[in-house]
Amino acid sequence: MTTVSKERTQHGAKVEEGTHRLLAFRTSPSGVRLVPAPKARAWMDATTDRFANRCLPLCMANQAGWFVLNDRPFEAVWDGGEQKEAVRVEYLRAAREGESALAAGHFGFGVLTFHVPYLVRTPPGYNLLARGPANLPKDGIFALEGLVETDWLVGSFTMNWKFTRPNHPVRFGEGEPICMIAPQKRGELECFVPEVRNINDDLETAYDYWKWAESRWKFLTAGQRASALEDEGEREAARRRYGWQKHYVKGTSPTGVSAGEHQTGMRLRPFEEKSGG
Repeated sequence: MTTVSKERTQHGAKVEEGTHRLLAFRTSPSGVRLVPAPKARAWMDATTDRFANRCLPLCMANQAGWFVLNDRPFEAVWDGGEQKEAVRVEYLRAAREGESALAAGHFGFGVLTFHVPYLVRTPPGYNLLARGPANLPKDGIFALEGLVETDWLVGSFTMNWKFTRPNHPVRFGEGEPICMIAPQKRGELECFVPEVRNINDDLETAYDYWKWAESRWKFLTAGQRASALEDEGEREAARRRYGWQKHYVKGTSPTGVSAGEHQTGMRLRPFEEKSGG
């Protein structure tokens, strides 16, 4: 028996059921690439024993979107003025074939603007969240966020960064992410009805919470006692034992109950180069 995949059409292209097409139409020749955001961050790997990588929420957020990569290294500085000319951009090498100057002081007020050379199209009812690369701080400048209705927009969007202090040169290297994009279903946040309650209003939730709190306290206390051991070998063995409790990573509660759904990583599809749909 042959199984036939159900398909539908989105923006003139066939889409298999259960998937959505995220289209990026190149508007001008450019070396700007779109890639799935990786899990790794250099500053996280540089922590002792790569400790920051034990934080699953951080690692998941790192991967939750696609990076827009800069194609030409440059240095930018803001002199503190409000005019757009107060932001100066100096490219560090000559443009190669197909490259252009994407960054400029377009809006003034200490804002560095990237003109993203793509028109992005999301499925009907989906916006595009354009933000800075998750958990990747940059000294002297801060990424601003925008929520764009890319299911109907017929133009491209800009990515903007706000300088945090004047006369501080900021460098963007070749291949460095200048933007992170992620589709977001329109109206979904408005569907939520927020409430604040006392933890003891829900006995099952209260029980699970207090068991977790007790477990966490015992674990941290044991770790503190272990760090005070005089024998270096015993102290190192105890440090490894009490360095990571792993309940959240494993998707289990201290009572042994497993989560119904649990993710420890993402595998976003890469953008494929296609022509003619």
